[in-house]
Amino acid sequence: MGNLCGGQNSPDAKKNDQINSELRKDKSRLAAEVKLLLLGAGESGKSTIAKQMKFIYLDGFSKEEKESYKSIIASNTVGSMRVLVSAAADMGLELTNAGKDAAIRLRNETAGTLFNGVLTPSIGKDIKALWNDPAIRTAYSRSSEFQLNDSAGYYFDAIDRISVSDYEITEQDVLRSRTKTTGIIETEFDAADTHFKMVDVGGQRSERKKWMYCFQDVTAVIFCVAMSEYDLKLYEDDATNRMHESLKLFKEICNTKWFANTAMILFLNKKDIFKDKISKVDLNVCFEDYTGGLNYENAALFIRKIFLAQNDNSNKSIYPHETCATDTDNVRIVFNAVKDIILNQALKEAGMMF
Repeated sequence: MGNLCGGQNSPDAKKNDQINSELRKDKSRLAAEVKLLLLGAGESGKSTIAKQMKFIYLDGFSKEEKESYKSIIASNTVGSMRVLVSAAADMGLELTNAGKDAAIRLRNETAGTLFNGVLTPSIGKDIKALWNDPAIRTAYSRSSEFQLNDSAGYYFDAIDRISVSDYEITEQDVLRSRTKTTGIIETEFDAADTHFKMVDVGGQRSERKKWMYCFQDVTAVIFCVAMSEYDLKLYEDDATNRMHESLKLFKEICNTKWFANTAMILFLNKKDIFKDKISKVDLNVCFEDYTGGLNYENAALFIRKIFLAQNDNSNKSIYPHETCATDTDNVRIVFNAVKDIILNQALKEAGMMF
């Protein structure tokens, strides 16, 4: 007996099969495209994570791109030493005669438009002399009292290498460079047969008004916190504790309706700097109820718990990881660990997991 509704080869059946096939393709395509949104306060290491994706999943930076970082590194290095010289003066720390002469030359050679972004051997020599000055070292040890790039010591230690005319920039040099992120920067790469789009937006207060434009179609949020900045103040107002600012910001992002069903990954970053600092500066300068002493494990666990406690949705999971954004191996391991979480979320959004 014939099928009154039409056989498998009827026009309606063929059209239905075609629609189902297209839907399956659309779902597969959506599952294979993942949008990651990097959020966090300024100086939390978001842009360094994005750079690492280029080193791990792409071919790194081109020769031209690396060359463009030389002027940034030069500005970072010169600017940081000028900050230290000024801080030493404010603290009443007197430079040696050699240090004073080097400071005068550095000021004259790098003032305003005189500095063209090139770290010459003569500038490098003066920075080295200052870095060896006891007053500068003392000021550096008190850097929580003023604003200083956390990569300053790295570049000062490498001053002989980075101030030669034939300086060859390394991956670490690029990773440790600092420049304020303005606007929206996208990094696209493929991993585990999936196309990732990582979106990095500036973390300073003035940049956060742009965040809203990136909130749609987000598969996962990676929120970065600088663990080491518990005793530092914001660049923006030099009064607000950076950790307190990050905590407030995380609470807002974690509980916004935009990300009610979005995977939330917490990167507790700069663990290397934190490990060194916590042996000397107690976490209770930031959190009065902390009683774990100068102990990395106790302090890291306390920070983890206090951030997880900001989540008001009992059905929402937060996935915390301690990271060192300048350590490529660490970032590779951590990203591999969270990749399954991200991909499962993408499949759910595409209706392929229940």
